[in-house]
Amino acid sequence: MDPAPTLPLALSELPDALQRFCNPDGPTPARMMAAKGLVPVRGNDQVLMLAQLGSDADDAVADAAKATLLDLPDNVLGPAVGAELPSAVLHFLAAHLKGEELLGALTSNPSTADATLVDLARSGSETLTERIAINEVRLLGAPPIIEALYKNRNTRMSTADRIIELAARNKVELPGIPAYKDHAEALQGQLIPEPSDEPLPQDSVFNESLVDGDLEDVIDRDKYTGEEEVKKKFKPLNMAIAEMSKAEKLRLAVVGGLPARQILIRDNIKQVAMATIGSPQVTTAEAADTAKSKEVSEEILRYIGSRKEWIKSAEVKHNLVFNAKTPVGISIKYLSHLRTDELKKLAQSRNVSAQIKSLASQWVQRREKK
Repeated sequence: MDPAPTLPLALSELPDALQRFCNPDGPTPARMMAAKGLVPVRGNDQVLMLAQLGSDADDAVADAAKATLLDLPDNVLGPAVGAELPSAVLHFLAAHLKGEELLGALTSNPSTADATLVDLARSGSETLTERIAINEVRLLGAPPIIEALYKNRNTRMSTADRIIELAARNKVELPGIPAYKDHAEALQGQLIPEPSDEPLPQDSVFNESLVDGDLEDVIDRDKYTGEEEVKKKFKPLNMAIAEMSKAEKLRLAVVGGLPARQILIRDNIKQVAMATIGSPQVTTAEAADTAKSKEVSEEILRYIGSRKEWIKSAEVKHNLVFNAKTPVGISIKYLSHLRTDELKKLAQSRNVSAQIKSLASQWVQRREKK
Protein backbone atom coordinates (compact mmCIF):
# COMPACT_ATOMS: atom_id res chain seq x y z
CA MET A 1 0.00 0.00 0.00
CA ASP A 2 1.26 3.46 -0.89
CA PRO A 3 2.17 5.87 1.92
CA ALA A 4 -0.26 8.61 2.90
CA PRO A 5 -0.34 11.48 0.38
CA THR A 6 0.87 14.77 1.79
CA LEU A 7 0.55 18.49 1.19
CA PRO A 8 1.57 20.96 -0.03
CA LEU A 9 1.07 20.07 -3.67
CA ALA A 10 3.45 21.36 -6.30
CA LEU A 11 2.23 24.75 -7.50
CA SER A 12 1.81 23.33 -11.02
CA GLU A 13 -0.77 20.83 -9.70
CA LEU A 14 -3.10 23.61 -8.63
CA PRO A 15 -5.65 25.30 -10.93
CA ASP A 16 -4.26 28.44 -12.52
CA ALA A 17 -6.75 30.59 -10.59
CA LEU A 18 -5.30 29.38 -7.26
CA GLN A 19 -1.60 29.51 -7.99
CA ARG A 20 -1.20 33.21 -7.29
CA PHE A 21 -2.87 32.83 -3.87
CA CYS A 22 -0.83 29.77 -2.87
CA ASN A 23 2.60 30.65 -4.26
CA PRO A 24 5.05 30.04 -1.37
CA ASP A 25 7.42 32.58 -2.94
CA GLY A 26 4.71 35.23 -3.15
CA PRO A 27 4.07 37.94 -0.58
CA THR A 28 2.94 36.61 2.81
CA PRO A 29 0.12 39.21 3.16
CA ALA A 30 -1.48 37.87 -0.04
CA ARG A 31 -1.40 34.29 1.24
CA MET A 32 -2.77 35.47 4.58
CA MET A 33 -5.72 37.15 2.88
CA ALA A 34 -6.45 33.92 1.02
CA ALA A 35 -6.08 31.92 4.25
CA LYS A 36 -8.71 34.12 5.87
CA GLY A 37 -11.12 33.61 2.98
CA LEU A 38 -10.83 37.17 1.74
CA VAL A 39 -10.20 36.36 -1.93
CA PRO A 40 -12.78 35.60 -4.68
CA VAL A 41 -12.49 31.80 -4.58
CA ARG A 42 -15.47 29.62 -3.69
CA GLY A 43 -16.71 26.04 -3.66
CA ASN A 44 -14.32 23.12 -4.15
CA ASP A 45 -11.55 25.48 -5.24
CA GLN A 46 -11.81 27.30 -1.92
CA VAL A 47 -11.50 24.03 0.00
CA LEU A 48 -8.51 23.04 -2.14
CA MET A 49 -6.87 26.44 -1.60
CA LEU A 50 -7.39 26.38 2.16
CA ALA A 51 -6.05 22.82 2.46
CA GLN A 52 -2.96 23.83 0.49
CA LEU A 53 -2.43 26.92 2.66
CA GLY A 54 -3.08 24.81 5.74
CA SER A 55 0.31 23.23 5.02
CA ASP A 56 2.06 26.54 4.39
CA ALA A 57 5.58 26.94 5.77
CA ASP A 58 4.42 30.08 7.60
CA ASP A 59 2.64 28.83 10.75
CA ALA A 60 0.44 31.94 10.94
CA VAL A 61 -0.81 31.39 7.40
CA ALA A 62 -1.33 27.67 8.02
CA ASP A 63 -3.27 28.26 11.25
CA ALA A 64 -5.49 30.91 9.63
CA ALA A 65 -6.25 28.59 6.69
CA LYS A 66 -7.20 25.70 8.97
CA ALA A 67 -9.48 27.93 11.04
CA THR A 68 -11.22 29.25 7.92
CA LEU A 69 -11.57 25.74 6.50
CA LEU A 70 -13.16 24.36 9.66
CA ASP A 71 -15.54 27.31 9.74
CA LEU A 72 -16.89 26.65 6.24
CA PRO A 73 -20.57 25.63 6.15
CA ASP A 74 -21.56 22.04 5.39
CA ASN A 75 -23.05 23.09 2.05
CA VAL A 76 -19.49 23.94 0.96
CA LEU A 77 -17.61 21.11 2.67
CA GLY A 78 -20.21 18.45 1.78
CA PRO A 79 -19.71 18.60 -2.00
CA ALA A 80 -15.94 18.92 -1.55
CA VAL A 81 -15.47 15.69 0.44
CA GLY A 82 -17.22 13.78 -2.33
CA ALA A 83 -15.45 15.56 -5.17
CA GLU A 84 -12.54 14.38 -7.31
CA LEU A 85 -9.98 16.41 -5.38
CA PRO A 86 -6.32 15.39 -5.04
CA SER A 87 -5.94 12.53 -2.57
CA ALA A 88 -3.54 14.63 -0.48
CA VAL A 89 -6.28 17.24 -0.01
CA LEU A 90 -8.79 14.57 1.00
CA HIS A 91 -6.23 13.14 3.44
CA PHE A 92 -5.81 16.61 4.96
CA LEU A 93 -9.59 16.96 5.30
CA ALA A 94 -9.86 13.53 6.94
CA ALA A 95 -7.33 14.62 9.56
CA HIS A 96 -9.07 17.91 10.38
CA LEU A 97 -12.82 17.55 9.82
CA LYS A 98 -15.00 16.23 12.66
CA GLY A 99 -18.53 15.71 11.33
CA GLU A 100 -19.69 12.11 10.92
CA GLU A 101 -21.47 12.87 7.64
CA LEU A 102 -18.46 14.62 6.16
CA LEU A 103 -16.05 11.88 7.17
CA GLY A 104 -18.49 9.24 5.99
CA ALA A 105 -18.62 10.86 2.56
CA LEU A 106 -14.82 10.85 2.49
CA THR A 107 -14.76 7.08 3.04
CA SER A 108 -17.00 6.60 -0.01
CA ASN A 109 -14.96 8.86 -2.30
CA PRO A 110 -12.98 6.80 -4.84
CA SER A 111 -10.31 9.53 -4.80
CA THR A 112 -9.63 8.96 -1.10
CA ALA A 113 -6.32 7.13 -0.65
CA ASP A 114 -6.16 3.74 1.03
CA ALA A 115 -3.80 5.19 3.63
CA THR A 116 -6.47 7.76 4.52
CA LEU A 117 -9.01 5.01 5.05
CA VAL A 118 -6.54 3.18 7.28
CA ASP A 119 -6.27 6.28 9.49
CA LEU A 120 -10.06 6.66 9.63
CA ALA A 121 -10.54 2.94 10.31
CA ARG A 122 -7.98 3.03 13.11
CA SER A 123 -9.77 5.66 15.21
CA GLY A 124 -13.22 6.22 13.68
CA SER A 125 -16.52 5.90 15.48
CA GLU A 126 -18.84 2.91 15.20
CA THR A 127 -20.81 4.68 12.48
CA LEU A 128 -17.68 5.42 10.50
CA THR A 129 -16.21 1.94 10.84
CA GLU A 130 -19.47 0.43 9.65
CA ARG A 131 -19.37 2.62 6.58
CA ILE A 132 -15.79 1.63 5.81
CA ALA A 133 -16.43 -2.07 6.42
CA ILE A 134 -19.18 -2.42 3.81
CA ASN A 135 -16.81 -1.52 0.96
CA GLU A 136 -15.50 -5.03 0.45
CA VAL A 137 -13.65 -4.17 -2.75
CA ARG A 138 -11.60 -1.56 -0.89
CA LEU A 139 -10.94 -3.91 2.02
CA LEU A 140 -9.67 -6.71 -0.21
CA GLY A 141 -7.53 -4.28 -2.19
CA ALA A 142 -5.96 -2.79 0.93
CA PRO A 143 -5.74 -5.35 3.78
CA PRO A 144 -4.28 -2.79 6.24
CA ILE A 145 -7.77 -1.27 6.34
CA ILE A 146 -9.10 -4.57 7.69
CA GLU A 147 -6.33 -4.68 10.28
CA ALA A 148 -7.08 -1.14 11.41
CA LEU A 149 -10.80 -1.88 11.71
CA TYR A 150 -10.13 -5.03 13.72
CA LYS A 151 -7.93 -3.18 16.22
CA ASN A 152 -10.39 -0.31 16.67
CA ARG A 153 -12.56 -1.07 19.68
CA ASN A 154 -15.34 1.03 18.12
CA THR A 155 -15.73 -1.58 15.39
CA ARG A 156 -18.59 -3.95 16.21
CA MET A 157 -17.63 -7.50 17.08
CA SER A 158 -20.00 -8.82 14.41
CA THR A 159 -18.30 -6.58 11.87
CA ALA A 160 -14.87 -7.82 12.94
CA ASP A 161 -16.08 -11.39 12.36
CA ARG A 162 -17.45 -10.43 8.95
CA ILE A 163 -14.25 -8.81 7.68
CA ILE A 164 -12.08 -11.64 9.02
CA GLU A 165 -14.27 -14.17 7.24
CA LEU A 166 -14.12 -12.04 4.07
CA ALA A 167 -10.33 -11.95 4.18
CA ALA A 168 -10.01 -15.66 4.88
CA ARG A 169 -12.45 -16.58 2.11
CA ASN A 170 -10.43 -14.52 -0.36
CA LYS A 171 -7.10 -15.86 0.93
CA VAL A 172 -5.92 -12.42 2.04
CA GLU A 173 -3.02 -12.33 4.50
CA LEU A 174 -3.31 -10.05 7.55
CA PRO A 175 0.11 -10.00 9.25
CA GLY A 176 -0.98 -7.08 11.43
CA ILE A 177 -3.37 -9.40 13.29
CA PRO A 178 -1.24 -12.13 14.94
CA ALA A 179 -4.27 -14.26 15.81
CA TYR A 180 -5.89 -13.82 12.37
CA LYS A 181 -5.70 -17.46 11.33
CA ASP A 182 -6.99 -18.65 14.70
CA HIS A 183 -9.90 -16.19 14.46
CA ALA A 184 -10.70 -17.29 10.91
CA GLU A 185 -10.58 -20.94 11.95
CA ALA A 186 -12.92 -20.23 14.87
CA LEU A 187 -15.50 -18.82 12.44
CA GLN A 188 -15.60 -21.87 10.20
CA GLY A 189 -19.09 -23.29 9.97
CA GLN A 190 -20.65 -20.29 11.70
CA LEU A 191 -23.35 -18.08 10.22
CA ILE A 192 -21.80 -14.65 9.64
CA PRO A 193 -24.35 -11.84 10.11
CA GLU A 194 -24.97 -9.37 7.32
CA PRO A 195 -24.36 -5.66 7.96
CA SER A 196 -27.14 -4.10 10.03
CA ASP A 197 -28.24 -0.60 10.97
CA GLU A 198 -28.15 -1.40 14.67
CA PRO A 199 -25.63 -3.39 16.74
CA LEU A 200 -26.49 -7.02 17.42
CA PRO A 201 -27.04 -8.20 21.03
CA GLN A 202 -23.60 -9.84 21.10
CA ASP A 203 -22.04 -6.55 19.99
CA SER A 204 -23.45 -4.84 23.06
CA VAL A 205 -22.21 -7.62 25.36
CA PHE A 206 -18.75 -7.40 23.84
CA ASN A 207 -18.64 -3.62 24.26
CA GLU A 208 -19.46 -3.96 27.95
CA SER A 209 -16.33 -6.08 28.33
CA LEU A 210 -14.03 -3.29 27.14
CA VAL A 211 -13.14 -2.27 30.69
CA ASP A 212 -10.39 0.32 30.83
CA GLY A 213 -7.77 0.83 33.51
CA ASP A 214 -4.03 0.58 33.80
CA LEU A 215 -1.94 -1.63 36.03
CA GLU A 216 -1.78 0.85 38.90
CA ASP A 217 -5.58 1.22 38.88
CA VAL A 218 -6.20 -2.50 39.06
CA ILE A 219 -3.38 -3.88 41.18
CA ASP A 220 -2.26 -2.72 44.61
CA ARG A 221 1.41 -3.61 44.36
CA ASP A 222 1.79 -3.78 48.14
CA LYS A 223 -0.97 -6.36 48.48
CA TYR A 224 -0.97 -8.10 45.14
CA THR A 225 -0.11 -11.79 45.43
CA GLY A 226 -1.76 -13.24 42.35
CA GLU A 227 -4.62 -12.81 39.91
CA GLU A 228 -7.38 -13.73 42.38
CA GLU A 229 -7.82 -10.11 43.52
CA VAL A 230 -8.30 -9.02 39.92
CA LYS A 231 -10.57 -11.99 39.27
CA LYS A 232 -12.75 -11.14 42.27
CA LYS A 233 -12.91 -7.41 41.55
CA PHE A 234 -14.01 -7.99 37.99
CA LYS A 235 -16.27 -10.98 38.56
CA PRO A 236 -18.98 -9.77 36.14
CA LEU A 237 -16.30 -9.39 33.45
CA ASN A 238 -14.99 -12.84 34.26
CA MET A 239 -18.45 -14.30 33.79
CA ALA A 240 -18.97 -12.43 30.53
CA ILE A 241 -15.66 -13.67 29.14
CA ALA A 242 -16.48 -17.25 30.16
CA GLU A 243 -19.55 -17.09 27.90
CA MET A 244 -17.70 -15.65 24.91
CA SER A 245 -16.89 -17.58 21.76
CA LYS A 246 -13.28 -18.28 20.87
CA ALA A 247 -13.40 -15.58 18.18
CA GLU A 248 -14.68 -13.01 20.66
CA LYS A 249 -11.96 -13.87 23.16
CA LEU A 250 -9.29 -13.57 20.48
CA ARG A 251 -10.40 -10.07 19.55
CA LEU A 252 -10.89 -9.01 23.15
CA ALA A 253 -7.28 -9.99 23.73
CA VAL A 254 -6.32 -7.34 21.17
CA VAL A 255 -8.72 -4.48 21.97
CA GLY A 256 -9.68 -5.14 25.60
CA GLY A 257 -8.27 -3.42 28.65
CA LEU A 258 -5.95 -4.78 31.32
CA PRO A 259 -8.73 -6.41 33.40
CA ALA A 260 -9.79 -8.49 30.39
CA ARG A 261 -6.20 -9.46 29.61
CA GLN A 262 -5.62 -10.55 33.22
CA ILE A 263 -8.46 -13.05 32.73
CA LEU A 264 -7.72 -14.07 29.14
CA ILE A 265 -4.05 -14.74 29.86
CA ARG A 266 -5.19 -17.75 31.93
CA ASP A 267 -7.73 -19.01 29.39
CA ASN A 268 -7.64 -22.74 28.78
CA ILE A 269 -7.66 -22.12 25.03
CA LYS A 270 -3.96 -21.83 24.18
CA GLN A 271 -4.51 -19.55 21.18
CA VAL A 272 -6.45 -17.08 23.34
CA ALA A 273 -3.76 -16.94 26.01
CA MET A 274 -1.03 -16.45 23.41
CA ALA A 275 -3.03 -13.76 21.60
CA THR A 276 -3.34 -11.98 24.93
CA ILE A 277 0.35 -11.90 25.78
CA GLY A 278 1.05 -10.91 22.18
CA SER A 279 -1.36 -7.97 22.30
CA PRO A 280 0.30 -4.67 21.33
CA GLN A 281 -1.24 -3.17 24.45
CA VAL A 282 0.80 -5.30 26.86
CA THR A 283 3.39 -3.14 28.60
CA THR A 284 6.67 -4.16 30.22
CA ALA A 285 5.11 -3.60 33.67
CA GLU A 286 2.24 -5.92 32.78
CA ALA A 287 4.65 -8.52 31.42
CA ALA A 288 6.60 -8.34 34.70
CA ASP A 289 3.47 -9.09 36.74
CA THR A 290 2.54 -11.92 34.41
CA ALA A 291 6.06 -13.35 34.70
CA LYS A 292 5.54 -14.07 38.40
CA SER A 293 2.16 -15.72 37.93
CA LYS A 294 1.79 -19.40 38.81
CA GLU A 295 -1.46 -19.57 36.87
CA VAL A 296 -0.20 -18.91 33.36
CA SER A 297 1.20 -21.60 31.08
CA GLU A 298 4.85 -22.33 30.41
CA GLU A 299 4.31 -21.12 26.83
CA ILE A 300 3.37 -17.67 28.13
CA LEU A 301 6.47 -17.50 30.35
CA ARG A 302 8.66 -18.69 27.50
CA TYR A 303 7.20 -15.98 25.26
CA ILE A 304 7.91 -13.30 27.87
CA GLY A 305 11.46 -14.54 28.18
CA SER A 306 11.95 -14.21 24.42
CA ARG A 307 10.73 -10.62 24.00
CA LYS A 308 13.81 -8.42 23.71
CA GLU A 309 12.11 -5.22 24.83
CA TRP A 310 10.67 -6.87 27.95
CA ILE A 311 13.73 -8.79 28.97
CA LYS A 312 15.68 -5.54 29.30
CA SER A 313 13.70 -5.07 32.53
CA ALA A 314 15.41 -6.38 35.67
CA GLU A 315 11.98 -6.98 37.20
CA VAL A 316 10.91 -9.21 34.32
CA LYS A 317 14.08 -11.32 34.60
CA HIS A 318 13.77 -11.52 38.40
CA ASN A 319 10.15 -12.66 38.25
CA LEU A 320 10.85 -15.26 35.58
CA VAL A 321 13.74 -16.83 37.46
CA PHE A 322 11.83 -16.90 40.77
CA ASN A 323 8.79 -18.50 39.13
CA ALA A 324 8.84 -22.30 39.45
CA LYS A 325 6.74 -22.64 36.29
CA THR A 326 9.28 -20.88 34.10
CA PRO A 327 11.00 -23.36 31.76
CA VAL A 328 14.43 -24.24 33.15
CA GLY A 329 16.20 -23.09 30.00
CA ILE A 330 14.77 -19.58 30.39
CA SER A 331 15.64 -19.41 34.10
CA ILE A 332 19.22 -20.55 33.51
CA LYS A 333 19.61 -17.98 30.74
CA TYR A 334 18.93 -15.10 33.11
CA LEU A 335 20.52 -16.33 36.35
CA SER A 336 23.69 -14.37 35.69
CA HIS A 337 21.63 -11.18 35.33
CA LEU A 338 20.51 -11.28 38.97
CA ARG A 339 22.23 -9.38 41.77
CA THR A 340 24.17 -11.39 44.32
CA ASP A 341 21.59 -10.76 47.03
CA GLU A 342 18.88 -12.03 44.67
CA LEU A 343 20.90 -15.14 43.91
CA LYS A 344 21.31 -15.85 47.64
CA LYS A 345 17.58 -15.52 48.13
CA LEU A 346 16.95 -17.78 45.15
CA ALA A 347 19.33 -20.41 46.52
CA GLN A 348 17.21 -20.58 49.69
CA SER A 349 13.84 -20.48 47.96
CA ARG A 350 11.42 -23.37 48.39
CA ASN A 351 9.50 -22.35 45.28
CA VAL A 352 12.04 -23.24 42.59
CA SER A 353 13.64 -26.48 41.47
CA ALA A 354 16.72 -27.98 43.08
CA GLN A 355 18.60 -27.41 39.84
CA ILE A 356 17.96 -23.68 39.87
CA LYS A 357 18.82 -23.42 43.58
CA SER A 358 22.09 -25.26 42.99
CA LEU A 359 23.04 -23.06 40.04
CA ALA A 360 22.18 -19.94 42.04
CA SER A 361 24.54 -21.11 44.81
CA GLN A 362 27.29 -21.70 42.29
CA TRP A 363 26.91 -18.16 40.94
CA VAL A 364 27.13 -16.75 44.45
CA GLN A 365 30.34 -18.70 45.10
CA ARG A 366 31.93 -17.51 41.86
CA ARG A 367 31.20 -13.89 42.66
CA GLU A 368 32.43 -14.10 46.22
CA LYS A 369 35.73 -15.62 45.09
CA LYS A 370 36.49 -12.60 42.90
